[in-house]
Amino acid sequence: MNYNHDMASQSIKRNVAKLLAELPDGIEVVAAAKARTPEEVLEAVQARIKIIGENYVKEAKEAYELVGRSAKWHFIGTLQKHNIRRAVLEIFDMIESVDSLEIAWEIDRKCAQIGKVMPVLIEVNSGREPQKSGVLPEDAERLVREISGLGSIKVMGLMTMGPSFGNPEDFRPYFVETRRVFERIKGLKLPNVEMRHLSMGMTDSYKVAIEEGANIIRIGTRIFGERDQQ
Repeated sequence: MNYNHDMASQSIKRNVAKLLAELPDGIEVVAAAKARTPEEVLEAVQARIKIIGENYVKEAKEAYELVGRSAKWHFIGTLQKHNIRRAVLEIFDMIESVDSLEIAWEIDRKCAQIGKVMPVLIEVNSGREPQKSGVLPEDAERLVREISGLGSIKVMGLMTMGPSFGNPEDFRPYFVETRRVFERIKGLKLPNVEMRHLSMGMTDSYKVAIEEGANIIRIGTRIFGERDQQ
């Protein structure tokens, strides 16, 4: 058991070292920790990962109990209104997946109760897939304008996933469109909006995403290895 744990630990350490060594300056890595154990998350942090990305509130709480403030915490999953609780907002340093004014209102209301201003990214459904969350590219500016009037939430940029492809090059048009939306909104210089972060690209597509302007990438398999299917 300890042998397997040590092997997994060394694998995560090697994966992180190799990834960080190849990235250009200015790129932030979010370790996408969906379905990973708190111990694996801790290993990634000890290997110099500075941001943990969680899709589920329950998993985030479990990992947070072990890792604490040794890393920053980004919520990268679909956020449901009933999950926006005070304890959740105390864990996370950024929410990357805001896609409606209703969700933004609830974050703002809860953050006001604890005296916190929550940095958020607007999730863009660049692939225009009806089964996925995210605002359509042409609607992103309107949502940013609506959110900019809230006092306990601050728009810091955009996030997109894009459709799933086998060929990383196929992601490029979706990243290009999201970058265009990002630059257009940035040029508006809206109050309470600081377009600093463009979160695009995962294990299969992060190299293309960086070429198209991403400065945050969300990496799971490349760090942790394939998920245990059992």
